[in-house]
Amino acid sequence: MTTYIVLLGPPGAGKGTQAEVISESLKLAHVSSGDIFRENLKNETELGKLAQGYMNRGELVPDDVTIAMIRERLLRPDCVNGAVLDGFPRTPAQANALEGMLKDLGGAVRSVPYINVPSEVLVSRLSGRWTCQQGHVYHVEFNPPQVPGKCDVDGLDLYQREDDQPATVERRIRVYLEQTSPLIEYYRERGLLREVDGTQAIDKVTADLLAAIQKG
Repeated sequence: MTTYIVLLGPPGAGKGTQAEVISESLKLAHVSSGDIFRENLKNETELGKLAQGYMNRGELVPDDVTIAMIRERLLRPDCVNGAVLDGFPRTPAQANALEGMLKDLGGAVRSVPYINVPSEVLVSRLSGRWTCQQGHVYHVEFNPPQVPGKCDVDGLDLYQREDDQPATVERRIRVYLEQTSPLIEYYRERGLLREVDGTQAIDKVTADLLAAIQKG
């Protein structure tokens, strides 16, 4: 049976990085909902134009449009053995739709690893980011500049994007947890959820995720 993994984790948990490493290790495609949206918008596909219309009106893109984009991506040749899904599903309704879609493709969700990181750790990780006008990114704890407040590459002043300011970060995390808790329960009830401690070193998180997936 084709293998599909749904990887869950809040902003700042390192989900995108882990999805890439896991997909490479398991020889599965990395299917990121963010990448799919950007690709459809950039290439002005029919689905992209449809999504853009909703976004231009300040409305949420309906599930059927998002699901159609995901389906199109899963039908590509690199997904023949399955995929690691990153950023989709976000709700039980989307999870139900995914279940039906995968059944049609002769597969099913095998495991749902959840990278669990306490909110205060996430805030520290995300609100420590500073950027220069050229896009070079630093972190006060993990990757500090040589001269405080200055970019190592071009000497420009560093600033904090609104997205990285503590109040914004706390709101993003709160919204994520509120929106995702029903999905976490959905997969827990089905015996698919596997919680992994995301505060560990990156390679240890990877090892634990792979072990959780192998257990199925």
